Amino acid sequence: MANKPEKLDPVWDDLDRTMGQLFMMGFDGTAVTPQIRTLIEKHHLGCILLTAKNLKSADATTKLCYELQKCAHDAGHAVPLLIGIDQENGGVNSLFDEIYIRQYPSNMGIAAAGSTDLAYEVAKATAQEISACGINWIFGPCLDVLTNARNQPLGVRTAGDDPQEVSAYGVAFMKGYKDAGVVTLGKHFPSYGNLEFLGSTLDVPIITESLEQLSLSALIPFRNAIRQGLDSMMVGGCAMSSAGLNAMHACLSEQVVDGLLRSDLKFDGVVVSECLEMDALSHNIGVGGGTVMAVNAGCDVVLLCRSFSVQQEAIKGLKTGIENAMISKERIYNSLRRVLNLKSKSTSWDKALNPPGINFLETLQPIHTALSTKAYNGSITVVRDKNRLLPLSNILDSEEELLLLTPLVKPLAASAASRALSETAATASPEPAVWERSASVMSGERVFRELGRSLARQRSGRVLHTSYTANGVRPVHENLINRASAIIVLTADANRNLYQHGFTKHVSMICNMQYTTGGEKREKPLIVVAVSSPYDFAMDTSIGTYICTYDFTETALNSLVKVLYGELSPTGTLPGTISKSQKLHHSRQHWLVENFNEERDANALDSLITAVMDGAPPNQRSELSSATSNSFILHHPEVEESHFVVRNSSTQALYGFCSTYFFKTTGTGVIGALFVDPARRKLSIGHSLHNRAIRTLLQKEGIKRFQLGSRLPSIFLGIPTGHNAERKRLRSWFANLGWNAALSRPVCSMVARNLSTWSPPEGMAKSLAGAGAEFDLVYGWEYSAPILDHIKTSNRQGLAEVYKLALSDPSACGIIRAKRPEDGALVGTVVLYNQHSRLSEFVPPLKDLNETAGGISSPVISPAVGEYSTLLQGLILLGMRQIKAQGSNACLLDYMDGDGNFDGFSAMGFDVLHNFEEVSCDAATWTMIPPS
Repeated sequence: MANKPEKLDPVWDDLDRTMGQLFMMGFDGTAVTPQIRTLIEKHHLGCILLTAKNLKSADATTKLCYELQKCAHDAGHAVPLLIGIDQENGGVNSLFDEIYIRQYPSNMGIAAAGSTDLAYEVAKATAQEISACGINWIFGPCLDVLTNARNQPLGVRTAGDDPQEVSAYGVAFMKGYKDAGVVTLGKHFPSYGNLEFLGSTLDVPIITESLEQLSLSALIPFRNAIRQGLDSMMVGGCAMSSAGLNAMHACLSEQVVDGLLRSDLKFDGVVVSECLEMDALSHNIGVGGGTVMAVNAGCDVVLLCRSFSVQQEAIKGLKTGIENAMISKERIYNSLRRVLNLKSKSTSWDKALNPPGINFLETLQPIHTALSTKAYNGSITVVRDKNRLLPLSNILDSEEELLLLTPLVKPLAASAASRALSETAATASPEPAVWERSASVMSGERVFRELGRSLARQRSGRVLHTSYTANGVRPVHENLINRASAIIVLTADANRNLYQHGFTKHVSMICNMQYTTGGEKREKPLIVVAVSSPYDFAMDTSIGTYICTYDFTETALNSLVKVLYGELSPTGTLPGTISKSQKLHHSRQHWLVENFNEERDANALDSLITAVMDGAPPNQRSELSSATSNSFILHHPEVEESHFVVRNSSTQALYGFCSTYFFKTTGTGVIGALFVDPARRKLSIGHSLHNRAIRTLLQKEGIKRFQLGSRLPSIFLGIPTGHNAERKRLRSWFANLGWNAALSRPVCSMVARNLSTWSPPEGMAKSLAGAGAEFDLVYGWEYSAPILDHIKTSNRQGLAEVYKLALSDPSACGIIRAKRPEDGALVGTVVLYNQHSRLSEFVPPLKDLNETAGGISSPVISPAVGEYSTLLQGLILLGMRQIKAQGSNACLLDYMDGDGNFDGFSAMGFDVLHNFEEVSCDAATWTMIPPS
């Protein structure tokens, strides 16, 4: 039986009040105008859209939001207004304030930085800032999948062309917005990522993909965001034309809204229409009729951006539709319930009439400024640098001249440059040129002039700067190119502004013509920087050095300057599938790799470890925390170890380190650690170390297999996977070296804290009694024979060595045994150790707990045992009891199979500390043998 609809307050019996809640309207002006006041007071308007033309500063915005809410309150509104804006970052921000509102990278820029954690942080910070000004509804996240990069009207507003990646970043943005207290709006359903343009602005762009095609790609981010709690959805005004799905405008189609969105995708949040003032829609249907169609299609809120007469026409159309029974009251009140629910999530009169404003923004400013810099620094992507032109100090002497060539483009709305221009006529859409085919060309050079100044400040030689237009390469450009020793060309959406593409190719041709300097013939160095879409020259390998910034806000270009001068090592990657199809051309340097000398290099290795830890994300504990140079040196008679360094022989500093171990008992060659100074990454140091390690291991007699990740020492159990960006980068890096990450085995370390108050879960002791085994705890080598015989049932690398270390150290290690009652045969064992044991020296996570702790390591259960998981939990439970009895307050499980079900361990009080992927392969099948 269906649930009865929630009973509404009698105030909503007034149909005019109810209808007002179903509209969102904008207005011209930076203060409350007579028109918007009339809409609020007379027509009970419930939702306001603010755009850049309304917003002068953070302080003015706070005052405007307060005045709007006060107007509604004084007019007797039962609930506050929903006030929404576009604040996508990059080039799409309605609210800009140089002092109090930070700039952050575009959606694609964040994806290039490679971290959904960063996406969440940026989204939360963005929402905190607008919320402080009184805004409670953000028009985001953008969930479009860019399946048509050729037309690409959305540009960098989407995370890319991979639906799973777009989905992951979209959900991260959404959660950040929600956690800051604003309600979210997904857009642009069912995706603006593959629109066909017919020509005239009165022709509606068309989605021609079938429903099946949409389901396999474009709808994935929308579906996942809905499942994760998306509050509202904007349905676009585009047409749809495919078998079984035809709509002149998606937001007016019952088939799209009630059918596809409500029924198929199970969305029950607020649906917002595209602006009914857009030319194609208003000319084809008319606003009055369009309003009726939108509501009947299932839209809860009808959007009208700015024309007062058109807004009145829409209100009149809705009223007429209800009076003529074209729209049922049931539909009207269903929409009202959704809108009221949305308001209850984000606002109250107390909150609406007391926006935190500038005082709160001042407290956020230092943290958000650091976050902005971190995000932009992480997004800059060096796609290719064939001839190693970066940093510029590699190619320019101090007295030589550098030439900067920049296009004449409209500045981004979210920039100081836009404030220096007179306001242009606003379009009728709340969105900045959603279907715009080419950027407006106008004199908006302030941002690029400041880039030229920043480049000049960093060097003693002159920086020459001039613009280029659709007129192509002029004599002035040729003269400057001949004069300069290196050239930087900026492009902004060159794949849509073809003059930029042609200009850049012409400059490239001039630079490729050999010229003579000091009797030597060489090419003129050329660096091309795409400051918007990365697609400009991503696939054109004739452009040898190619950098992407994803937007040209001042902050983005500051980070670009750092990369150009070598102050910042670029870590961004091209988003989506473009990175998979693009073969990068970083030139390889062959570094001198030397054997690690403990006496010479130990202190330098400690310094390198510290540098790597300092370079880890602030919210992530490095796997190297509490590790020292001693953590890698086993001195075990049955393990051959060879460690390698790349070092500066003059300063003795280490730039990179790699540890390898050959376990004779299993014939396994292991790379146990490989890390490089964060300031010197992407210089091929890691490749050089890896090649030397593989060559050394291949020469071991009896080598059967290779492994990434080591049980002993237990620092890196494999490729670290606890951080999305790092996981993606490291998996790709090792895959390019020949490792098959698809054959990986997830492993992790786990920790249980607060043992002083810990007690075993109810029923576990009883379950343990039913395991059919007797348990005891033994110490010392006299018990070794049956234990070492038992663990031969497992061929895991390092296992025997861990047990031998424990048996040789009875004062600090013990073995819990599980025996079969009938014959005393061992069916299970596990190692216990404390912080004073020799074993603990090779398990830095134990020291990193910063409290008295004990460890449990290397459980081995006989294959024939039926109750495997019960016996395993029993061994660990008894280990925890023993560790607690010895006065420890924490317990580390240092090597656990990630394929297992952790519910049992979670119930025992364990949490995952670090995740890894252990990768193994047969030595006989190793194909990527590096040259000697």
